[in-house]
Amino acid sequence: MALVYILIVVGVIILISIRQVEQYQRGVKFMLGKYISTVDPGWRLILPIFQSMSKVDIRVKAVDVPLQETITKDNVSAKINAVIYYKVSDAAKAFLEVENFYYAVSQLAQTTMRNVVGEMELDQLLANRDAAAQRIKEIVDAASDPWGIKVESVELKDVILPDDMQRVIAKQAEAERERRAVIIKAGGEVIAAENLAKAAATLHAQPGALHLRTLNTLNDLSSDQSNTVIFAIPLEILRAFERVGTK
Repeated sequence: MALVYILIVVGVIILISIRQVEQYQRGVKFMLGKYISTVDPGWRLILPIFQSMSKVDIRVKAVDVPLQETITKDNVSAKINAVIYYKVSDAAKAFLEVENFYYAVSQLAQTTMRNVVGEMELDQLLANRDAAAQRIKEIVDAASDPWGIKVESVELKDVILPDDMQRVIAKQAEAERERRAVIIKAGGEVIAAENLAKAAATLHAQPGALHLRTLNTLNDLSSDQSNTVIFAIPLEILRAFERVGTK
């Protein structure tokens, strides 16, 4: 009878000692308050009173970094926010080295984001957002490495500028478009002038070519009865008169 009671007590102790660690978790195991090992997924025995275990989620987490008031290197005020993706690479460090790694990573990302933006001019920030995000990732990853945190990526979401600065940027973009339009138009005029010069040289080099061109033009004009046609005297005829006059 006593043996039965002993077996029942042992069975109850075993049942209350079983802990289940999920596939996406790691267990941090302690013996008399001292860390002894990191437990893999599965059923694990934790002796009551003497041992304890805390579970750490190792899945990738997304932290939404709220809007931060920043000042760029060229003294432009801007609001910027981001999202940072990270995961726990060492469950023991994440549990032992920092009280709340989720909050710690969020605060670290906010201060790092302000510092990185402060090192860049506004044009650099707008044109190279990926470079800014990469710089933030490198700094946060290095700083959180002692906590057992691996930063996967950082994405800048919004860069919000004051209304007056937005108007200035819009005017600058409009001026740039007008400049490009003028350059393209001038280039077209240069090409047209070159083609006209080549055509004039060709007509001048071939005797009677200008006369044929004149007749062709008159033929085109005669197709529309509403046109008034003025006959032009070819240059060859005028030159013939000039030669006769000189004789």
